[in-house]
Amino acid sequence: MQDSVSSTISPKKPWLLTVFAVLAAGGLAAMPFIAGPPSDKMPDVVRFIGHFHPLVLHLPIGIFTLIVIQELGAIFFKRGDERQQNSLFPLFFGVASAIVAVLAGFLLYHGHGDEYGANPIAERHLWGGLAFAIAAISTFVIKAWTVSSGGNQLFYRLLLFGSVGVMGFTSHDGASMTHGSDYLTIFAPEPIRKVMGLPEKKEKAPAPAPAKDSKTLAAVSADPVVYTDIVAPILERRCVQCHKESKSKGKFRMDTYELLVKGGKEGSGLEPGKSADSNIVVRIELPKDDDEHMPPEGKSDIEAPEIAVLKWWIDNGADPKKALSEFVLPAPIKEAISKLQPAGAAPEVQAVKSAQSAPDPALKAAVAALAKEFPGALSFESQASSGLVFTAVSRRGNLDDASFQKLMPVTQHLVSVDLSATKITDQAVAQLAKAENLQLIRLAETGVTDAVFTTLVKLTALESINLYGTRVTDAGISSLANLPNLKHLYLWKTAVTPAAIEALKAKLPACDIVTGIQP
Repeated sequence: MQDSVSSTISPKKPWLLTVFAVLAAGGLAAMPFIAGPPSDKMPDVVRFIGHFHPLVLHLPIGIFTLIVIQELGAIFFKRGDERQQNSLFPLFFGVASAIVAVLAGFLLYHGHGDEYGANPIAERHLWGGLAFAIAAISTFVIKAWTVSSGGNQLFYRLLLFGSVGVMGFTSHDGASMTHGSDYLTIFAPEPIRKVMGLPEKKEKAPAPAPAKDSKTLAAVSADPVVYTDIVAPILERRCVQCHKESKSKGKFRMDTYELLVKGGKEGSGLEPGKSADSNIVVRIELPKDDDEHMPPEGKSDIEAPEIAVLKWWIDNGADPKKALSEFVLPAPIKEAISKLQPAGAAPEVQAVKSAQSAPDPALKAAVAALAKEFPGALSFESQASSGLVFTAVSRRGNLDDASFQKLMPVTQHLVSVDLSATKITDQAVAQLAKAENLQLIRLAETGVTDAVFTTLVKLTALESINLYGTRVTDAGISSLANLPNLKHLYLWKTAVTPAAIEALKAKLPACDIVTGIQP
């Protein structure tokens, strides 16, 4: 039984079919100009139909692939009888499915406004799809005329292979939008990479082993940079998939710090120091049934420890370069960081247990008693640690040597102390000589002098010291060379000279010395 489409067309010249094909191709080509730019205000039915694009696009891809295989068989192996080669139905079905896929893709593009309108790959994918559909229509018309006249199929086959080439390029753009531009080539063997002109694949360096004696929170680094090693992996897992170069939803990219701050069509992504006013936090904390809630429905929601860390980082200035040791970490934040899941993140951040043992009842009682004297200033670094964090932010000018002496019963348990802008002097710091686990101390804008170094050099666990705006000089600063774990030192607005700083850098090459003095 003759193929229905073939029997209809073959006996006579396919003029009517050609007219319909020209109208269809012209309509597809005119659509972008008639519809204008994409918009977020499209009716829901547009988005509804558009979301079928990923479902139907595989149909023309499969059909045209089979047709190409059939034609290659006829060319190289002389397989397939004349009836099979003259059949128009497979190509007709392929063209029809291509038109449906392109129409759905067009509605998907226009129904999501700036998410795709600001994306050059999405725009190229749209035009590639239109070009493929028009080329497929042209191929079908040429095939019909070839069958009708019994002519040579060379031109038809050239047009077919060209159409499939456009289809392949367009499909790659679609995959790049969903999976990334290197999705197809990331695991390509070296010979194939050379043929494709891709750079040589670099072997991943083995991950560093966690330091056995580390008392910090990160196993990847002794002192991780908070944005790079903790915040960025959270954003990578939860947000970047929809806010990157190939897919910037709302014209907002989150794959770099600069673009995160810049924001998108709704303004800045974050407000340093104000998490409550930061767009990324506002969107995350919307009810889940709100259309503006992020991540959107169908994506893994951000977890409580992750949002806690994000808000804490933003509230503390959202600095992209500060290391963990430069912050005073409240117990809830340390606990939140310890719960972060490193799987799939790069670089990874994995929590390790503190070297401190769990607090005993006597210590808990002592801290509870001191909480009345220092409300909100003294806390455990975590529930499983006897290490204590003290910050005088709420007291500032009211804290002096006498009041600080009240902490004597718990001094040896201190791991972080912030005395910035208080009235304390060298006498109060001398009390910390027993704090053998102290890792961070901030003495900025206090009355300490070079005498403070007599105490500091005994605290070999120190990793960060802030002496901003104090009266320290060259005479005392050189003694810090005896602190093997020192990684951050702040000497801005002190009497320390450039020569002394250079000498200390030579002895502590791994220490980052921050100073406003120009050498």
